[in-house]
Amino acid sequence: MPPASPSPILRRRRLGVELRRLREAAGLTGDQVIERIGWASASKLSRLENGRSRPDPQDVRDLLDLYRADGTLRDELLGITQEAGDMRGWLKNFPVMTQQQRGFAELEAGCAVISEYNPVLVPGLLQTAEYARIRIASVHEFDEGTGDPEAAGDIDTEVQARLARQTLLSREPHAPRYTAVLEEAALGGRTAPPEVLREQLVQLCELAMLPNVTLHVLPQDTRIGSWYLPPTAFSLYRFADPQDPETVAIEGGFTDVMSTEANALNGYKVVFEWLCTAALSESDTLSWLIEATGRLPDTAGPSTVAYGAATAPPQRRRHSGRLTER
Repeated sequence: MPPASPSPILRRRRLGVELRRLREAAGLTGDQVIERIGWASASKLSRLENGRSRPDPQDVRDLLDLYRADGTLRDELLGITQEAGDMRGWLKNFPVMTQQQRGFAELEAGCAVISEYNPVLVPGLLQTAEYARIRIASVHEFDEGTGDPEAAGDIDTEVQARLARQTLLSREPHAPRYTAVLEEAALGGRTAPPEVLREQLVQLCELAMLPNVTLHVLPQDTRIGSWYLPPTAFSLYRFADPQDPETVAIEGGFTDVMSTEANALNGYKVVFEWLCTAALSESDTLSWLIEATGRLPDTAGPSTVAYGAATAPPQRRRHSGRLTER
């Protein structure tokens, strides 16, 4: 089960924000700090403030001395520094994580609220094992076609990594509040074979019944605001510790971008509100999913939906049976 505490990567970002704030409050430039502490590398401070390097406790102490941080704040930041460096201990919770999957897991750990939109796919936290396998295999096929077979990695490992991430939504006692807007096109026949898509729709029905999960289907002919079209998939993360910086992850075709900048965050928050307003309500979405499930052939027999495990939990399988009959 993933930890409720933030990941070391998130701790580094939090530490960087605090160190930058203290430097600016002290009226010092980066060059002045480097000169007074006597660091040889001018980029060292920049990497610390941007959360891009594992912090050395002595380096942080030197900065806190220079900034004259008070005792309470000093103790707090030194504690964060220790958490930011404990990557090995944190990764024990994710023994099968690939680098890309780990990047998302690091954001999701410690989250209080996750909001996601994807115009073409079911988000990874909601995927069944077989749906995930098809999506991952299609990307690997592209990697092999570009002459980079090593980029493909191991499909089974990536599927297991995705399932490991999904336990976040059923984590007790601090599961995050999760909301997703799903485009109708992302639930159509181009995404997976009928039997796999049907299983995926059944799982979405089950997840929509969880108290912390809200799903909205966006019908393909629905207008968003003044004919607005979201250009890409994105996810918004708000953390249990209000001092940890909110983050937006923007998914590109080949590159993911993560930002804590206020302008980017506020823009995507507005877009997500537009999407939720335009999409079907929670109850109408559940009805839509049930009806869509019934329109697909049941070629696999009784549902064996996988969600964070090889099979669905017993209480969810009871729902699956009812929905399968429909």
